[in-house]
Amino acid sequence: MGADEGYLLSNQQTQAGARLEALATLFDPSTFRHLRDLGVGAGWRCWEVGAGGRSVPHWLAEQVGPTGMVVATDIDTSWLGGPATDQVLVLRHDVGTEDPPATDLDLVHARLVLTHVPHRQAALTSMVAALRPGGRLLLEEADPGLQPLICPDDHGPAQQLANRLRTGFRTLMAGRDADLTYGRTLPRLLRDHGLVDVAADAYFPITAPACTALERATVEQIRDRLISAGIATAAEIDQHLDNIDTGRVPDLATSPMVSAWGRKP
Repeated sequence: MGADEGYLLSNQQTQAGARLEALATLFDPSTFRHLRDLGVGAGWRCWEVGAGGRSVPHWLAEQVGPTGMVVATDIDTSWLGGPATDQVLVLRHDVGTEDPPATDLDLVHARLVLTHVPHRQAALTSMVAALRPGGRLLLEEADPGLQPLICPDDHGPAQQLANRLRTGFRTLMAGRDADLTYGRTLPRLLRDHGLVDVAADAYFPITAPACTALERATVEQIRDRLISAGIATAAEIDQHLDNIDTGRVPDLATSPMVSAWGRKP
């Protein structure tokens, strides 16, 4: 993810670190399970697209070992710093407009990227082109339309306020050309791009401390935009954040994360 002006949740904001940490806590176990199932191992050449943070590319580096390679790209690499490794190459790159940073790859993976990329078709074409014959593509995207409520148990005023703010967040995202139904289209898109052995599943956390941390960081990042768009008042946002801190909305959910994978013939 990045500092592109079209992206609502910029990595330049102070809350970005908390968001990336919460996303890693919530979704890394599912992502790593899929990557293991695809057979990632010693010597693999991998491209982590829109990496955001370090958790996935550095996990991949551990799997591919000294004979493998991991390229981690993003339009904003602010959170990809830290100790360098021989296996991880960090590059600033726009997947929607630039050629792939490497080719003949065994794996290309992107999580929570294409929903926000204006040139999604070009980005997906680029990722497929970067694969060697037999290479694997794993795409993971949230699909808020499959379950739009951040509080599925919408039983009281605190939950109703949380759900109204979440609806406002989706409105802001849609206004920036984010495709909020992209996740469900992934299996079809992989087949349309010529991949075979296509399959998919979805992961849907509905109660976890990281869900709460993610919601707080997200609301803090978009606070001013919610107010300026007339979606919520400052007092309502403060009330929602207090509801989070005092445990009045303990069962916060994420949008379902659709994971789809396939093989290049």
